[in-house]
Amino acid sequence: MLDAILYGILIAAGIFLAWTILHGYWRGLGIYLVRRAGPRPLHASRHRIWRDPGDVEALDLTGGPGGRDGAPASPFTFIKEHSSGSQPCISVRDSRGRCWRVKWGHEVQPETFAVRLAWACGYFAEETYFVASGTVERATGLQRAGKCIDANSGRFAHARFELDDPAVNKLFEEHSWAWNDNPFVGSKELDGLKIVVMLLSNWDTKDRRDVARGSNTAIFEMRDSRRPWASREARYLITDWGGSMGKWGANIVNRDRWDPDGFEAQTAGFATAVQDGVVSFGYAGQRTADIAVGITVEHARWFHGIAGRLSERQLVDALAASGASDDERTRFARAIIARIRQIGDLTGGA
Repeated sequence: MLDAILYGILIAAGIFLAWTILHGYWRGLGIYLVRRAGPRPLHASRHRIWRDPGDVEALDLTGGPGGRDGAPASPFTFIKEHSSGSQPCISVRDSRGRCWRVKWGHEVQPETFAVRLAWACGYFAEETYFVASGTVERATGLQRAGKCIDANSGRFAHARFELDDPAVNKLFEEHSWAWNDNPFVGSKELDGLKIVVMLLSNWDTKDRRDVARGSNTAIFEMRDSRRPWASREARYLITDWGGSMGKWGANIVNRDRWDPDGFEAQTAGFATAVQDGVVSFGYAGQRTADIAVGITVEHARWFHGIAGRLSERQLVDALAASGASDDERTRFARAIIARIRQIGDLTGGA
């Protein structure tokens, strides 16, 4: 019995040591990559992480940031396959000449829904659509995507289409941003984005510091449509929401994605208390301290003033546009409404 206990302790110690060494390596490599990359090739004179969403109650979450008219238009023509990323991905051109990055796998539905919720709360998000089925022409020589597209007909199912606008200067990875290093640290707008992350149970919150494993933040530099004569504007956003809509967790053992059971189970512990003017959240993720700690009552109340205007009907529409089943639509929408209400109850939001 004693031998078994000692053996177990040695195994646990070995796992912890290996984990520490691996994370130390990732951290060191990330620092090296960022330094090697040098200054960001950014020329914007204005930096934003949030814009006023306007009449939140009237927003169409079916279309999301691109609107219904912006949806991909078939037929689609193959451009190339991407080898990076954890899921099969290709680029295609639609019948209107626009380029899209098409992805398959378990991140399709959570990403499509998450961008709609983030956008509705005033945050920048990529134009993203769930396409239930379609055809890609001239798709040959595929590797990972070969299992997602029929070799004879070109047919596919359940894909996420993300607009790839060549007019936007997109800064990823080494040139992205970190939760603790950006122009908005300490602002209500940044804290609001953190609440969106927690509201969606998005545990995959890697940033510029994690570039060795892949950053999920980015900066998009573009012309301000309201002031086309002015200098370019830098928009700070999250580009990968694939770890959303399941259980949050600090490790792979207790977290998942697109799981209504796990999402509902953690809802009661979403926003738990207020102490010394700060709201306590039950969330845990890849960077828990950066996301869940230090959000003031004032900032949480401000966020509730926006998110609290969303209706269950709007959330159901967004979930339907993301390929959710009838049961998933109802359960996810009600759980999100319950989480938003918790914030209001704790902060005195209307």
